[in-house]
Formats: sequence, C-alpha cells, structure tokens
Amino acid sequence: MSYLDALQDALAAEHAALYVVGYLGAQTSASAQPDLHADLTDAFAAHRTARDLLVDQVRAAGGEPVAAAASYELEDVGGDPTRIRRRALALERGCAAAYGYLVANAPSEQRAAAVGALIATALRETTFGGRPRPFPGR
Repeated sequence: MSYLDALQDALAAEHAALYVVGYLGAQTSASAQPDLHADLTDAFAAHRTARDLLVDQVRAAGGEPVAAAASYELEDVGGDPTRIRRRALALERGCAAAYGYLVANAPSEQRAAAVGALIATALRETTFGGRPRPFPGR
C-alpha cells in the first residue's frame, strides 16, 4: 500500500465516520442523554477536522481526494444508548485501523501527524466504552 492509498483509505473512513456519527447523534437527546450526545457532538467535530486535514494531505501528495459515498449502511440502534455507544466504538475502531495503515505507510516527515490521528481515534474509543489496547488499529 502506498502512502497516497493509505491517505485515501483514512479519508474514506472519515467520510463514513461523519455520516454514521451524524446518524447516531440524531438518535440521542441532549436533554435525555447529555453525556452521550456531547460525546457524539465532539466526535463529529473531531472527524470533520480530520477529514479536512486528510483532504489537504491527499492533495499535497498529488492525489484527488476520494469522495464520500452517497450513503452508508446504518445499523438500527433504536435510540438505545448502549447500542449507540457500541456502534460508535466499532466506528472508532475502524478509523483506528485505517490510521494504523497510514502510520505504517507514511514517510518519516508525515508519520508524527499519522500517529497523532491514531492516538486521537484510540482515545475516542475509550469515550465509547473501549478499553486501551497496546496496538490500536489492530
């Protein structure tokens, strides 16, 4: 896998994350589940920032950023906070996997940024009930 391919995969993961986190956020209530709603709002902002950075990195690497899909498969979480957290955790783990490949394929001058993105994603995993893992993304 090339660095550009890894960037594109991470960008595709971020596109999916924005779609799914937006959906999950709509399944919560700021008044009924304030902590969960806030966690999803924060995750959405973080994924939007990550997406924008990846778009810039893809262009800097000479590529055309991969577009978001028209839609993504959504699990019916039925507004259940446990199911919402479980789905958000799975999403963050998927992003961590994409960032793990990015770390492995990044040139040395870009590796610190990739590691930072992987760490941020791994920390968000803990927000949604994940446990710290020695090798996030694996």
